[in-house]
Amino acid sequence: MAPELMTAKMTAKAAAAAAAVKPATRAYVTFLAGDGDYWKGVVGLAKGLRKVRSAYPLVVAVLPDVPESHRRILVSQGCVVREIEPVYPPENQTQFAMAYYVINYSKLRIWEFVEYERMVYLDADIQVFENIDGLFELEKGYFYAVMDCFCEKTWSHTPQYRIGYCQQCPDKVAWPAATAELGPPPSLYFNAGMFVHEPSVATAKALLDTLRVTPPTPFAEQDFLNMFFRDQYRPIPNVYNLVLAMLWRHPENVQLEKVKVVHYCAAGSKPWRFTGKEANMDREDINALVNKWWDIYNDETLDLKGLPSLSPDDDDEVEAVAKKPLRAALAEAGTVKYVTAPSAA
Repeated sequence: MAPELMTAKMTAKAAAAAAAVKPATRAYVTFLAGDGDYWKGVVGLAKGLRKVRSAYPLVVAVLPDVPESHRRILVSQGCVVREIEPVYPPENQTQFAMAYYVINYSKLRIWEFVEYERMVYLDADIQVFENIDGLFELEKGYFYAVMDCFCEKTWSHTPQYRIGYCQQCPDKVAWPAATAELGPPPSLYFNAGMFVHEPSVATAKALLDTLRVTPPTPFAEQDFLNMFFRDQYRPIPNVYNLVLAMLWRHPENVQLEKVKVVHYCAAGSKPWRFTGKEANMDREDINALVNKWWDIYNDETLDLKGLPSLSPDDDDEVEAVAKKPLRAALAEAGTVKYVTAPSAA
């Protein structure tokens, strides 16, 4: 049974007053790598959190390969930019993981952000449609996330998929009696696109030490986190991380009008790349959710006041920023806390 969640209601004025009293010890955090278009997802997330009047900042853990122009855009939306060092799986074993997931091991660095007592991690392809600050009030000492679904073809490498078992509907296809081939029922498995965690030097070191002796599996850091936090994991309702496949795989488990967080992780569902041509993307509910994302992204009233709004096409601004180191430029502007994360290795 999922733990009861507190509903946090705080006006923008009250949140600002609270922030003025002392630095935030809680924050949302996301991850960004490379020079692609995922910065748009982060901008959308920042504006979404602002729309629901969250009391806490959005920290963006960026790898060194994120361009300065993209970082500047994030700063213009009030994000706290933190550069982190990449994390890789054991040497010569990356071939065992899906290549496009390997870089996500770098998300483990967010356990190093120990100036925050608690953080809620959100992937960049997530949008928040209702205030979820109540997640910070959950009992400490546990790892909270939403259970995943095993029904999509991306799970075809697993015994769950082969026998038709899914933890979203465990009574539909029961796990067979333990055999040499299948063994006991699998532990509850969460989607790592959203979770509640507590930064800690000790946990950060344990994560990296364990990774060094753990061969990668197809879902890379998601499989690893599920293994590492197996005994601390507590499921929370899917309203806090609606994986879009749930809409066609388990509609009986979804009350769309109550969903607070949507995870645009199905193939073809990224709003900023959306064409509607991929499988299931012509659904009315999917189109409505994509339009809701764009409504927030395009809402200029949600742009942070007092800072310039930039895009990669603003050549003059981007060139000006690129002429000097990012830290120096931002220090002059006085608009953001920018710290290189220490290594836990």
